[in-house]
Amino acid sequence: MKWDKYTIETTTDAEDFISMMLAEVGIEGIEIQDNVPLTEEETAGMFIDFPPELPPDEGKSFVTFYLEAGEDHSDKLKEVRVGLENLRSMVDVGPGTITSGQTEDLDWINNWKQFFQSFYIDDILIKPTWEPLKEEDQDKFLIEIDPGVSFGTGKHETTQLCIRQLRKYLKPGQKVLDVGCGSGILSIAALKLGAGSVVGTDIDEACMTSTAENMAVNHLDEELGTFYVGNLIDDEKLQEKVGSECYDIVVANILADVIIPMAPVIPARLKQDGIFITSGIIDFKEQEVSAAIESAGFEILEINHQGEWVNITARKKY
Repeated sequence: MKWDKYTIETTTDAEDFISMMLAEVGIEGIEIQDNVPLTEEETAGMFIDFPPELPPDEGKSFVTFYLEAGEDHSDKLKEVRVGLENLRSMVDVGPGTITSGQTEDLDWINNWKQFFQSFYIDDILIKPTWEPLKEEDQDKFLIEIDPGVSFGTGKHETTQLCIRQLRKYLKPGQKVLDVGCGSGILSIAALKLGAGSVVGTDIDEACMTSTAENMAVNHLDEELGTFYVGNLIDDEKLQEKVGSECYDIVVANILADVIIPMAPVIPARLKQDGIFITSGIIDFKEQEVSAAIESAGFEILEINHQGEWVNITARKKY
């Protein structure tokens, strides 16, 4: 099977932003090529006899994605170009040019799996579904994930920040809304931490399949979760389906530029004194997002940082 290959010339600073943007427009997988050395955390569990000698890191990066050959990709590429331009207000995207090619690699979508291995978020073990569970891990607090074509392995700082806050604020039996559910990892974490039920939304229909499959892998009854495709910001029918003033916690791991316009519709979803947990916020956007959340009627309870990413947790005031 042939695939059309598209490569964005960008900067290392923009890699995370572009990755999330591509996921949001439904791109099914990416590769990143840069000269940034792997950290000790990233190489944990890998056997590397002689690490490669990379050229000096000049901040350049190439982000590649694939679309099935033989189809008209003009609309999808337009979405990507618009997304790149929107990101320029947040980060140095660099040239942002897109070059094209073709490949016949039948398994390109699975090649990345060699880099996703089991890891811990505090004492929570996150394990890819294709990796056997070690004997010594049999009694661990376990979440199994196959992100498929969706964003969400749990490895990213923003996901880890949200899981830690869910653990801190979630009480047994509470109802959780997961906005931008991706692979379903935050919904699954909430249920395993004691939530009575979850509702999730995402603009990408592929996320519905990933979430359902990951719920099953984690032995969670499908009746515990309800998931919808759509944009909660301006889709009134979706807002009606999701419901009003019925959630104890809303969690959203989305980009700052989505959280800001979304903040005004979140209070209507929450019960009085309900908790809003959000991340996906790059550090230089912290003040802008904080202001939007406070303007929407929230009292900010705490702000946490991990790397260059920020979590804001707030309580509905009225």
